[in-house]
Amino acid sequence: MSAKDPLDSKRMLVYRLRDEDDEADFLKPLEWSLIKRVFTYAKPVKRKLNILIVLSIIRAAQLPALVWITSLVIAGPISHGDIHGVMMGSLAFAILAILTDGIFHFRQRYALEIGETVVNGLRADLFSKAQRQPMSFFHRMKLGRILSRATSDVEAVRVGIQDVAFVSGIQFGQMIFATIVMLWWDWKLFLIVALMAPFLWLVNNHFRMKFSHLTRAAQDSFSRVTATLAESVNGIRVTQGFVRQEMNAGLFRSLLSDHSKFSVALARSSAILSPLLELNSQFFVAILLCVGGYRVFHGSMDIGSLIKFFLMANQFFAPITIIGNQYNQALVAMASAERIFQVVDAVPDWEEPSSAKKIPDLRNGSEINHNRGIRVEFKNLSFGYNTSRLVLHSINLEVNPGQSVALVGHTGSGKTSIINLVSKFYLPTDGEILIDGHEIRTITGESLHQQMGIVHQQNYLFSGTVFENIRLSVPDATLDQVKEAARKLDCLDILENLPLGIMTEVGEKGAGLSVGERQLICFCRAMLANPRLVILDEATSSIDAITEQRLQKALLKLLDGRTSFIVAHRLSTIRQADLVIVLDQGRIIERGRHDELILMSGAYASLHKQFVQVDDRTG
Repeated sequence: MSAKDPLDSKRMLVYRLRDEDDEADFLKPLEWSLIKRVFTYAKPVKRKLNILIVLSIIRAAQLPALVWITSLVIAGPISHGDIHGVMMGSLAFAILAILTDGIFHFRQRYALEIGETVVNGLRADLFSKAQRQPMSFFHRMKLGRILSRATSDVEAVRVGIQDVAFVSGIQFGQMIFATIVMLWWDWKLFLIVALMAPFLWLVNNHFRMKFSHLTRAAQDSFSRVTATLAESVNGIRVTQGFVRQEMNAGLFRSLLSDHSKFSVALARSSAILSPLLELNSQFFVAILLCVGGYRVFHGSMDIGSLIKFFLMANQFFAPITIIGNQYNQALVAMASAERIFQVVDAVPDWEEPSSAKKIPDLRNGSEINHNRGIRVEFKNLSFGYNTSRLVLHSINLEVNPGQSVALVGHTGSGKTSIINLVSKFYLPTDGEILIDGHEIRTITGESLHQQMGIVHQQNYLFSGTVFENIRLSVPDATLDQVKEAARKLDCLDILENLPLGIMTEVGEKGAGLSVGERQLICFCRAMLANPRLVILDEATSSIDAITEQRLQKALLKLLDGRTSFIVAHRLSTIRQADLVIVLDQGRIIERGRHDELILMSGAYASLHKQFVQVDDRTG
């Protein structure tokens, strides 16, 4: 097959995704430390957990007790024709059966409540951890993988708690109590039952490693399926626009086939284990029949005692197949727990030191004082998203309070990297950034973000109303305050012309609004925040020229007295900047005001011609 064959490319992508996602150690058996950690999330219902453990122990004893009563009635009153004894035995059986079913009700109910408490705690921890991670984490971790951890993996843990843990516990308890009774009745006959232990150990040892490997492989392959599905839905416009439906469908089928292979292999192994365990039980029952029959024939054992022993032996053998099936589910739950804790325990690329301080807030009332913007200094700064490949080199720059800085340059020149660093979404690889004289590593990101307003080219709107999205920056803002922010930007009439005005639902990701309307909402959000630092990243590119003309005066008011970094390709935005920084391959090659740089006839003058052409086409 040719190296350029699309099918071959899809296969290579499947293998590449597998390599990226295969994080688990496939050969791990069940770990008590992991199980114990999962149950720490049941702390809010610890009392119910303790009760449930007691109920499980009682139920494990009750099941053999029912058989014990039955065997006594058969071997005693029934074999001797004692009707009164049969009635009394039946009454005792009925009372115990009612108690057993009553305990079963509470055991199942408490198991469900405990399972719900644990999964809620896990999901809360996952969400909280993801919210605190720096941006670099989301570049590495696919959305689908995070969703998979919080959905299918958490649900697998729920099954492990509600079904596997307590059901298996009861089955093991049933075997223990049955063992005690059989030892008490006839320890010699029980030795035959004990002979199955080595065989069970060999079978378990063989399938344990196989199940562990296949279970984790199946879980990881499903994570790749989820990640691809999420990516495909988010990029559906691109997919349809470039007629990639068949290619993407082929890739998805390859991933499904990959997942199916592991799932089928797991099912096949499970289908071998269960019959083996059942055959083992039946084999030893046959031996018991031979030995027991021999002893009855020779008078060393009566028929009633043999029936009692067989009924109790069934209580010992019956749980073995159930435990074998539960073992597979236990591995699924543990593999899922491992994957969840990989996210919960993920160490951020950087964390704020405990000594980090808040930067002083110099705002006064509802308006910012003149020249009270944030002072920003870059000192010999270098940065790379990957430390082996720098995207910014030796940047030195001073931005005074209230000064506006336009960042221009070709794609990949480092403009977005600079605003990411100023926003403390990333930390410098080398050098320093000073915010109001404080090195950025020594201040809290929260205090910086509370004094910052940012508008991206592709801004995200949350489901809800226009009003709710604008006051995202100030959650307790009133309707009048939100309207005033829109009025300052001269766009209140545009928002009020929406179907329900400012209370219009925006839809998922703002799908119910035009691109320009979404961008205006983001401008209002920034204005309402009354920031000291404003960052505009291609903020007017999604707005038509007429609307932008209305916004220019309002933008001047938004930027007045505030430090601002502006990434733009439109000439109207750049002309107003106090300082224009020209970047090329991560280095500053020119700096100055617009008019000064034009006279230099350098790189900026060349870019300026492109800006003019863009403005002519959009004007």
